[in-house]
Amino acid sequence: MLATALRHAARGRAFRPPRTPTGDPGYAPRVTSCCNPRGCDRFFSPRFARRIAKRYRKRGLDKTARRMVEFLQERGIEGATVLEIGGGIGEIQIELLKRGAARTVNLELSPAYEEEAATLHRELGLEGRTERHISDIAAGADGIEPADIVVLHRVVCCYPDYERLLEAAAAHARRLIVFSYPPRNTISRLAVAAQNLIFRLLRKEFRTFAHPPAAMLSVLEHRGLRPTFAHHALVWQVAGLER
Repeated sequence: MLATALRHAARGRAFRPPRTPTGDPGYAPRVTSCCNPRGCDRFFSPRFARRIAKRYRKRGLDKTARRMVEFLQERGIEGATVLEIGGGIGEIQIELLKRGAARTVNLELSPAYEEEAATLHRELGLEGRTERHISDIAAGADGIEPADIVVLHRVVCCYPDYERLLEAAAAHARRLIVFSYPPRNTISRLAVAAQNLIFRLLRKEFRTFAHPPAAMLSVLEHRGLRPTFAHHALVWQVAGLER
């Protein structure tokens, strides 16, 4: 996502609010007063969402997302409720619903994904099994119910305060959490610094981060979760934790 985000920012395109999808009983956006998008609402545009949806229709999940879904399926998802933080168009949720999850809730900071998400769910006959909210769970979680499973895919790298974000995620996870993150090493830190320099030059508010993995896991462990799965790749790593 970091490389994709960089290409997106370099285009310097202005954000255009998406049209409101209609006819989908599962579409339920909600704007909360505590939501501070920190540039996400302008950075992740409807054009970006259309590109992600097109890629998903053609290729399915990316490799990292597939690892996350496999971990959850191995632990049991039949009849489970899922909360995904920063789920974009909801492709991971769609795959979990196909595999037996009962319902999903998606939280986003940008409304740009909503039209594509509604279209995808309607195409697959999944209307009514998902809710979508514009909300920052780390700033305030009013009305957000706990779920059996909490998912964060390529999200912590876009959030400055990983402790608050992961504490909120843990507080809403009854059984499982799985999240992906970039490694923290010299190469990744240089890449993040270069990207953020470009964002500043382009006057973009959005920033990326390479948080310390051990510290992120510690936050979740202090909330009663234990690591039971780890996948390490060159760009993206995955951690799965259980109660």
